[in-house]
Amino acid sequence: MRIAPTGTASDQVGPLVWWLWSVAVLVVAMVVVGGVTRLTESGLSITEWQPITGALPPLTEAQWQAQFAAYQKIPQYTEVNGPAGMTLQAYKSIFFWEWFHRLLGRLVGLAYALPLAWFWLRGMVPPAFRLRLLAILALGGLQGLVGWWMVSSGLTHDVKVSHLRLAAHLSLALTTLAALVWTALDVQLFARSGRMARLTRFGGLALAALALQLIYGALLAGLRAGPVAGGGWLNWDVWPLMQGRFFPAGIDWSQGAGHALIYDPFLVHFLHRWWAWLVIAILVVLARRLRADYRRASAVLHSVFGTQILLGIVTVMSGVAIWIAALHQLTGALLLVTTTWCTHLLGRPGTTDKPG
Repeated sequence: MRIAPTGTASDQVGPLVWWLWSVAVLVVAMVVVGGVTRLTESGLSITEWQPITGALPPLTEAQWQAQFAAYQKIPQYTEVNGPAGMTLQAYKSIFFWEWFHRLLGRLVGLAYALPLAWFWLRGMVPPAFRLRLLAILALGGLQGLVGWWMVSSGLTHDVKVSHLRLAAHLSLALTTLAALVWTALDVQLFARSGRMARLTRFGGLALAALALQLIYGALLAGLRAGPVAGGGWLNWDVWPLMQGRFFPAGIDWSQGAGHALIYDPFLVHFLHRWWAWLVIAILVVLARRLRADYRRASAVLHSVFGTQILLGIVTVMSGVAIWIAALHQLTGALLLVTTTWCTHLLGRPGTTDKPG
């Protein structure tokens, strides 16, 4: 894609590129903390959305008691944690993760919006990128609304948030992450050549296949479907089999295949497990197409998706140990970053796109 150069030199766009990559790092951190928040069942510990005043945690015993009293009114407490004897101290531990997750969200918003305004006022934003940068800002604002929409689904009639809303929340975060990475790479390329990368047909296929895998990972997490294969440390019966079978028993087909595809924990787990191998096959081809011009990128892509597959298997075999599952989610975000980078390389002018 050819665009007339704006006269912005590479050294002038350096701060823009570093800023975009820094925000991307914060988004990755937020994705990981969000995963830990889900794994520790902490997401419903704060029952109100207070964008400004909620930045501070309770500072006095009375404030803690008020927060705990609000939590004691929702189904997660009355049906699960209350009967289990949750104490105020135990509540404080789950409160921390949800508060930290929301704090990171605020930090991401400020880290994006304030530098953008500064760059804009100083005339450092190339006109070709203005609309795109504003669109990313809008995605960030929407992410906050979707986050509260997700939390609200677990405050009245259920002990957990809607897995569909959780998938929407994570998908929006990962979309924002991919947009940040692609834009940072485009700004750098545009400063050098006056060109931007195009999303090739195969690059789009690779990103779409990975996106579906990540969405199913979110559905799996929301349905608490990780342990349905069995569990326990180094239990080989749960991989590659599920409960001793390749195709799991217990799938509820009574409401139709469409319903089972997104609501049945056994089928969601099965699809997340085996769709991964099709994604890997596509990424292997992507890496081969890059090998002639970008050998390092090809090697990095192989390393990241190999690590992700191993972590996925170990997550299941560990019975979904929190720290391993968090590493799996971190590597999933890094795999998206790497795939976005590689598809950007594939779409750059002059790249030799030979079928692998």
